Amino acid sequence: MRRKIEAGVAAMAMLAAGAAAEAAPRARDLGLAPGVFAPGAANAITDVPGVLVGQVTRHEAPDIHTGVTAILPHAGNVFQDKVPAGVAVANGFGKLTGTTQIVELGEIETPIVLTNTLSVPRAADALITWTLAQPGNERVRSVNPVVGETNDGQLNNIRKRVITSEDVLAALKAAKGGPVEEGAVGAGSGTMAFDWKGGVGTSSRVLPKALGGYAVGVLVQSNYGGTLTIGGDPVGVRLGRYYLQEHAPKGAPTPAVADGSIMVVIATDAPLSDRNLARLAKRSFAGVARTGSAFTNGSGDYAIAFSTSEAVRRTPARRAGVAQVADLANDQISPLFVAVADATEEAIYNSLLQARTIESRDLDGKPVKGEALDAKALRPRN
Repeated sequence: MRRKIEAGVAAMAMLAAGAAAEAAPRARDLGLAPGVFAPGAANAITDVPGVLVGQVTRHEAPDIHTGVTAILPHAGNVFQDKVPAGVAVANGFGKLTGTTQIVELGEIETPIVLTNTLSVPRAADALITWTLAQPGNERVRSVNPVVGETNDGQLNNIRKRVITSEDVLAALKAAKGGPVEEGAVGAGSGTMAFDWKGGVGTSSRVLPKALGGYAVGVLVQSNYGGTLTIGGDPVGVRLGRYYLQEHAPKGAPTPAVADGSIMVVIATDAPLSDRNLARLAKRSFAGVARTGSAFTNGSGDYAIAFSTSEAVRRTPARRAGVAQVADLANDQISPLFVAVADATEEAIYNSLLQARTIESRDLDGKPVKGEALDAKALRPRN
């Protein structure tokens, strides 16, 4: 098991070196900056105070391209100091573990782990192991692990189920603040989006002080389809790769894959109730829609939002009786809705632009390729 983790770490190092050499652009490098609000310092989900991200990547010839991405709401004991959370579902073809308890209680008590579809049970088991081992949890007898997924089976031999508990624990241990690696890394190692290589992407927005100064950060695992649109440019149509193209008057004869999924993880330091966090999560799909998603029957489109504000954190003392907590008023939340839609849109762009071409084998051993979107194919921005 140790060798597998070391192989994953080595793969991450090689991938980072390759990305640096290619100097793949992020959206803002190309003048793509959705919305009116500025991003945080890293333009990442980690711009929300306290949020940490860790990843383990598995690129192993000839057919393994998968991994784990872990998002920690804060560096403390999440089980003891739970954070309010909300979930939104655009299309429910997915295996998001822990959903019903989030909906029922409006909180999460573990980090959020993203991986591939068939690795969800192992990731959940590892999260339980990690939680039970935290100091202060010696008498814990129930844990609600939160694990999201998309199916990377087009580029990854998902049936081999190579993700181990050690991979998940390594991602949790590696979690840190600051810049987040994007593209074909972590849970996005083998994903596809709009017939191009998808992956992990992130972005953030910071409201001006007049609107509260709150931060909103988004991380996506993009693996879905439709007609790729970037900044209003119908890229998919121009390049002849879009859903239902075989039925268009002048479409290409080869169908484009549209099924898939997207996981959207949202963090904010605004003091929101779980009800308003669910509303915030729902607005992220506006950003997904702008990119051209078809929200097809076979797509699992999920968003989870949580607040890191200590004013709403559900500590043991607050859970012991009647607690007074902050609650940003409904009339003040609209700027956050705008911020989450814009950050989600940009995070998806980053997941595509930061990805690299991946060559693999299908279940029959035939060569398959996840081609990276060439930024040169995009229309120049003013």
